[in-house]
Amino acid sequence: MPTGRHVPQLPLALRYPPDQRLETFVAAPDGALALLAAVADGTSQDWLYLSGPTGAGKTHLLLGACAQALEAGRRPAYLRLTGLAGRVGDALQSLEGMDLVALDDLDAVAGERPDEVALFDFHNRARAAGTRVAYAASVRPDALGLSLPDLRSRLGQCIGIALQPPGDDARREVLRQRAQRRGLAVDDVAIDWLMRRVDRDLGSLTQLFDRLDREALAAQRRLTVPFLRDVLGPDL
Repeated sequence: MPTGRHVPQLPLALRYPPDQRLETFVAAPDGALALLAAVADGTSQDWLYLSGPTGAGKTHLLLGACAQALEAGRRPAYLRLTGLAGRVGDALQSLEGMDLVALDDLDAVAGERPDEVALFDFHNRARAAGTRVAYAASVRPDALGLSLPDLRSRLGQCIGIALQPPGDDARREVLRQRAQRRGLAVDDVAIDWLMRRVDRDLGSLTQLFDRLDREALAAQRRLTVPFLRDVLGPDL
């Protein structure tokens, strides 16, 4: 049983938001979404390792896989390792018995030997129990800076999915789809105006877009260039 501090779990609605589903991911590598879906619904026994820089969509895909698993009647769990250095063993014990476990941001504990040992032990227990696991980190296992060779070897046996940050066309499409799902009227020229003036990764851009959505709803206005200037300032 866990002996450390309690690791809080977010409510399902917050852990698996509707904008972060497999079907809403834009410009995934060939075959990646089908593979994630098969792992999520239990038709595949594969384990996955997602790698890519910030903004590439790793968290989106992990949350999307968990959401799909939940809809298929399976028991998923998502855990970000950021801030858990020294407590990974306790956190992982709370995930025993799950059908799918998504572990995000392995970078946060790379080089922390007790945490690496806890991950290695969890990996082996999950294999024996038939649990599917999907990992995510910024780089491949051999570049992660792990101190435990056995853990590096185990992670290297997972199917790798390499992600890249979306280009401008993909980011535009993400914003268009986000607006469409919310019934938000938005001009394409407004999206282009925003893209030219806001140099942010996709996560930050969608957060800004959500703010604009709320502002537009409150003002009962479309997302147009004049509205964007009113909200963000004329000098942006």
